[in-house]
Formats: sequence, structure tokens, C-alpha cells
Amino acid sequence: MSSCGPKMKMDPALHRDKKPSWIKVRLPNNPAFWSTKSLITDLKLVTVCEEAQCPNRWECWGQGTATFMIAGDKCTRACGFCAVKTAKPDALESDEPARVAEATRRMNLRHVVITAVARDDLRDGGAEHFKQTIEAVRQANPEIIIEVLVPDFNDRDWALSMVMDARPHIFNHNLETVERLTPLVRSRAQYQRSLTVLKKAKAMVNGKVATKSGIMLGLGERHEEILRAMDDLLAADVTVLTLGQYLRPTPKHLPVVEYITPDAFDDYKAIALAKGFRHVASGPLVRSSYHAADFRPELDVLEAIEADVRAAQGIELGPEHLPLPAPNPSLVKSIA
Repeated sequence: MSSCGPKMKMDPALHRDKKPSWIKVRLPNNPAFWSTKSLITDLKLVTVCEEAQCPNRWECWGQGTATFMIAGDKCTRACGFCAVKTAKPDALESDEPARVAEATRRMNLRHVVITAVARDDLRDGGAEHFKQTIEAVRQANPEIIIEVLVPDFNDRDWALSMVMDARPHIFNHNLETVERLTPLVRSRAQYQRSLTVLKKAKAMVNGKVATKSGIMLGLGERHEEILRAMDDLLAADVTVLTLGQYLRPTPKHLPVVEYITPDAFDDYKAIALAKGFRHVASGPLVRSSYHAADFRPELDVLEAIEADVRAAQGIELGPEHLPLPAPNPSLVKSIA
């Protein structure tokens, strides 16, 4: 499945067909679900919620949130875990950034996640399209927290810098699995390359971004390999970690080797926090964008990004942004 690393195969007989009781999907029972679905249809947008068959899409849409997938619905890679279809992609839609921005405005979002398929057919891997979307969203909704979940852009620094120049608040790139399983699980991706991309992204903005990554469990990884992956992510300056259960989208995808118990996910969360991650989401149905708004980037990062954005746009702080001075008690008394 990958052109990099050793050729690996996984025995489909390993698949666990019967899901345990803790793997439950909530069906829609909230009017906001249908409102969100209608808006996405109206603006002709694609969501990773549907394309990747996310088990939480009923819940998230019921809360009026969604993760927008730009640059089309056809991926140039064929990862063994992913439900997004692999095919020759369509041309980029020049008005898509504006449509995503309009969706954030209509939904009154305070946190948006923007992701994309891998576009290896494009020289920049879709980086310019990411930049345009970030800028359009910020213009339409200046106070929104912008999170991007990006492919690796084949580790092209100039492409990655396009995204970082647009100054997202949270930069997310998933490691997906442990190093040993990467050639099997991730098409054309490389474990060390992903770590490098995460580290470079933070360095490009002098640390003024929260970096995030996720790992799927249940593909046959070993305990010590998970801990090693945590250490590797910390060494790449990642501060936010998500851990979730791999669920097989179709019989053609990689088998589920093990269903990890909720208690084990809790243990991994405790370990990750003890190791130094600032935020950790760990559970069977946790996905990269699940309850993304619960993770507030560090306040110092937010303030630094906003200051840089204002400076780049030539916006100076006005009196309305300045703190009011404390009242003088003696003056107040004399006026009274």
C-alpha cells in the first residue's frame, strides 16, 4: 500500500466483527442536525464527517458543528484505514473558500476545523487553497478559532509556509499509527516525515501556534510503541494529542485487531498528560475533530497570533481595545 518502507500485509482473519458494548453511535434527534445538513447541502460543501464515515457526525451536527473538507472529495492516496475515495481529483473550486467562510458565518461558529484530501496532483499539495480558505474565514468571522488538519505536502517547506503564513491557531497533522505499522496503514506517508512537518510548522511561526496530532489504536500496535509515539510527538513540540479506536469502514479496509477498552484509553490519557501534553482526548469514539472546540489553545498563543495578524493587516489597536484605568477613589468621592 505504500511505496516507502517494507511491504507488509495484515491477515483479514484478525478482524473483530462483533463490536463491544462501548462502541455506540448516537442517531440524530436534534433539529440542529437537519439545519446543519441543509446548510452544507445549500452551500455545496464537503465534510470529512460524511466522507470518512465519522461515528460522531450525528452528535456533532446536532451541536451545529462540522469539519469542512476542502479541495474536493477524491484523494490521491489510498490509506488502508480511510473511507475517503481514491481517484483522480477534480479541479479546485475558486469560490470554495468563500463558501466555507459563509458557512462559518451562518452557523455562528467560534471554532472551525478545515481539512482536505491529499492532493499530490498539485505542485503545492493544495497549500494555497488552504491559505485562501483560512483568510476568507478570518475575514468573514474575525473572532473565530481556526484549526487546520492538513496532509504532509510531501514535506515541501515552501508549501507548508503558505499555510502557516495564513496563521491558523491550531495546526493538526495526524501521525495515525506507530512507526512499525505506518507502511501498512498510511499510503505514501512516512512516520518521520509527519514528525518533521509538525515540528517545522511550529518553528515557521516562532512557536506561535498550538500543534496537534492523533493516533488510532486497535491496528495491532504494542503498548511500548504507543508510548514511543507519544515521546516522538513531544519531541516534535506537539501539545495536543487525540487517541481513538480504529473502526473498519468497509471489508476492503484494514481489519480491527483489537477493541481497546475505555479504561485503557483513560490510562493512556493519564500517561500522555504525565509525559507533558497540555491537552489530551482519549476514548473509543474520539476523532481528530471530535469536540475540537473543547481544546482552547494556550492564551499566550492566541494573543500572539492575533497581534501578528493585526500587524500584517496594518491594523492598530484603538482606544476600544485598551483596558480602562482603575477609578480614583478620592476623585469619585469629590464628584459625588
